[in-house]
Amino acid sequence: MTKVKIRSTTVIGVYHNGEMAVGADGQASMGNTVAKSNVKKIRKLQDGKIVTGFAGSTADAFTLLERFEEKLNAYSNNMKRAAIELAKMWRTDRYLSKLEAMMIVADKSELLIISGTGDVLEPDNQVAAIGSGSNYALSAALALKKHAPHLSAEEMVRESLNIAADICVFTNHNLTIEKPLA
Repeated sequence: MTKVKIRSTTVIGVYHNGEMAVGADGQASMGNTVAKSNVKKIRKLQDGKIVTGFAGSTADAFTLLERFEEKLNAYSNNMKRAAIELAKMWRTDRYLSKLEAMMIVADKSELLIISGTGDVLEPDNQVAAIGSGSNYALSAALALKKHAPHLSAEEMVRESLNIAADICVFTNHNLTIEKPLA
């Protein structure tokens, strides 16, 4: 039996002019078929102060979200410390190391990518993207930051996701965009 690869998503976070926004499309694909078009890949934690976005296996991502929230509680809502501790646990724990997902986490002023290889990345230019259409969305957001600085972070996220959806067959125009609360 051939295992069908579940592919999905484009998630992007942008910090611009003192504003943070994180967004994702809603598509999940199995092979070359759209399995679902309205998946919610953005979650708010800590009463909306932290916004997370995930790409990869949905069940794996929910497991990681739960563990990340536990780390946030354990480290007094220190997002960077919680991210580092999650990445360490993700890499070394036998069960967690098999999970296939990536996460973007953001608060009002900080943006991080967390991967299962133990990486916690602070992206250059304050733009982070993960998922199948990430390179398209990242390129669009970087161009918007450079050539359309009058746009808000939310507008940049929306336009970047729409550009990715126009190009990437694993990304759709059903968008969810959230901003972390202060």
